[in-house]
Amino acid sequence: MVTVVDTLDGKRPAPSEKPAAEKLRHPEKAHRPDKPVARKPAWIRVKAPGSPVYAETQKIVRDNKLVTVCEEAGCPNIGECWSKKHSTFMIMGDTCTRACAFCNVATGKPAPLDPDEPENVAIAVEKLGLLHVVVTSVDRDDLDDGGAAHIAATIRAIRAKSPATTIEVLTPDFLKKEGALEIVVAAKPDVFNHNLETVPGNYLTVRPGARYFHSLRLLQRVKELDPEIFTKSGIMVGLGEERNEVLQLMDDLRSADVDFITIGQYLQPTKKHHEVTHFVTPEEFKSFETIAYTKGFLMVSSSPLTRSSHHAGEDFARLRAARAAKIGRV
Repeated sequence: MVTVVDTLDGKRPAPSEKPAAEKLRHPEKAHRPDKPVARKPAWIRVKAPGSPVYAETQKIVRDNKLVTVCEEAGCPNIGECWSKKHSTFMIMGDTCTRACAFCNVATGKPAPLDPDEPENVAIAVEKLGLLHVVVTSVDRDDLDDGGAAHIAATIRAIRAKSPATTIEVLTPDFLKKEGALEIVVAAKPDVFNHNLETVPGNYLTVRPGARYFHSLRLLQRVKELDPEIFTKSGIMVGLGEERNEVLQLMDDLRSADVDFITIGQYLQPTKKHHEVTHFVTPEEFKSFETIAYTKGFLMVSSSPLTRSSHHAGEDFARLRAARAAKIGRV
């Protein structure tokens, strides 16, 4: 899930040191009609980042020439996470081949893969002392394998430098990339995450380059290939979905044997992106959490500021404990 920061003073921190000439981040959306950006309720707003540890994390990211989804997607939790030396690395560049209506990552023709990137990510993980790392990527429909081999190489590089670190990957859907999923699964990440993002009825307008049932099948296939890998998926609410559609999506994920679901509030990055249809209250998020647990998920994260990789390390520890407890009861 990708969203935009809203700070208490109303100012958005600069996501990264980009050239001033980069004015059109989303040229493919330039001719779309403007949609007003709704004022966010009090429970959405967060403090702007600025701690010394935040600056240290930022320096490690810059020194290793890495891209983070924290910055590119304007995540509202960047201040909290970077102040704890938690970061989600976005590999294969900062330009996506798709143009989802909700997403703030730039769209266009990506640069060639950096062969040093897997090692650079591993160096940063070691320097940050991460116990759990999340690695995501842009969609790379231009590559024969969708970038699967590059993701697998990054997993292996991290394992070599930080063998005690648990690894979570948040992958593209590898649509029409035969054998790509198998390459990633063979590298044995601890958690395989692929986000459905929204309910199926929204796909044509929100996620037109993807296919809902393909994404479901991808998650199901991971478990068939390696039952030991935890599977995870997330959605945003506030995109026009109905409550019963969210509950049906939960059932679909459980049918695919998905262990962990995340549910967070969609926030509109710019007036050219999909509008926020409604802000879901903290009480409604709590209700989703309760229902999801009754449906059999091992782990649920449901709140306005929930994002795929927010508190990922702590959540992984709870996820592992939940599986152990379930097996112990059998």
